Amino acid sequence: MVRIGIVAGEASGDLLGAGLIRELEKRTEALSIEGIGGIKLVTSGMKVLYPMERLSVMGITEVAGRYFELKKIRDNLLKHFIQHPPDIFIGIDAPDFNLWLEKELRKAGIKTVHYVSPSVWAWREYRVKKIRMSADLVLSLFPFEAAIYNKYDVPNRYVGHPLADKISNTPNISAARLDLNIPIEKIVIALLPGSRLSEIKRIASPLLKAAVLSQKTNPNLYFISGLIDEKALNYFTEIKNKVAPGLEVNISVGKTHQVMEAADFIMLASGTATLEAMLFKKPMVVAYKLSFLTHLIVKLLAKIPYASLPNILAGKMLVPECLQSRCTPEILSSELNLLLESDEQTEKIKMEFVKLSGQLKKNADLQAADAILELLEGDNVD
Repeated sequence: MVRIGIVAGEASGDLLGAGLIRELEKRTEALSIEGIGGIKLVTSGMKVLYPMERLSVMGITEVAGRYFELKKIRDNLLKHFIQHPPDIFIGIDAPDFNLWLEKELRKAGIKTVHYVSPSVWAWREYRVKKIRMSADLVLSLFPFEAAIYNKYDVPNRYVGHPLADKISNTPNISAARLDLNIPIEKIVIALLPGSRLSEIKRIASPLLKAAVLSQKTNPNLYFISGLIDEKALNYFTEIKNKVAPGLEVNISVGKTHQVMEAADFIMLASGTATLEAMLFKKPMVVAYKLSFLTHLIVKLLAKIPYASLPNILAGKMLVPECLQSRCTPEILSSELNLLLESDEQTEKIKMEFVKLSGQLKKNADLQAADAILELLEGDNVD
């Protein structure tokens, strides 16, 4: 029996964790898993100690507002895992929460893995020293991340991105539209305001208002959206009824990948979803808003000029980014209209996406499982 502790703070981490557990199950006789995760980890057999949505918060000021609740959860998890030590603890993303927990568990003699490198290549490089004290091994998703960990002698393994393994190189648009009851002949625009309620609060309104503006100039546009759960659906619907009551939006719950596959273009919140859209080869317009203080701190500490993963991977402005003061209905609509008007530009973007997607296909679930088992067995994982 291999006992595993896991903390995944959001939907993308839940997906990564479930894929990892599937591969570990193929290589071990029995697993016992407990911690924090979503429906996919629960379906994989994990005992939930706290619901995942309690950790799904982003932004410095946003986290500060729930500091005492998050600290209590973290302290209770530490106490639990020390009293009932797993063979290995895996913190999936959520670095501000997980790295402290990993550090304390490692002090207690428990092997620790941090899965998904914090964006030290983008800002706060000093965190690498904290990561070195916290994790016996870092599993990174992007090829450019190894250099910075090697610079600081942090054991790491580039495993590729699991989403690149799961998403087909050739999206089946017709099948996806049939599944979601979407007209084949329409130009389909997906509106994806994020998975966190705090993101939906800030981003749904400008996306919906931009959709209204673009539809005025192009009546053949058909809008769809995908929300993570019923709570997000109700929140999004409430905002839509206030700011764009006349806009028809085909909304699905729990089918974000089908929504992306069915779309011709996507307007979405910055984050993992931009990588997914890239893997589906969909031209996109990226939107994001943080609180003023969080944005100011990020701007001061940022080391790279881009926010979205396609642009970071490409090393250039491949897709338009409408951030903070540029996250307005008028600018979002204008950027979407530019894509709609240029077949040549959208084809260039798609070709770039094909190239970038190929770099991320490494059979990540298997690679991550092998690295973790090697660590458990005491082998060299560098």
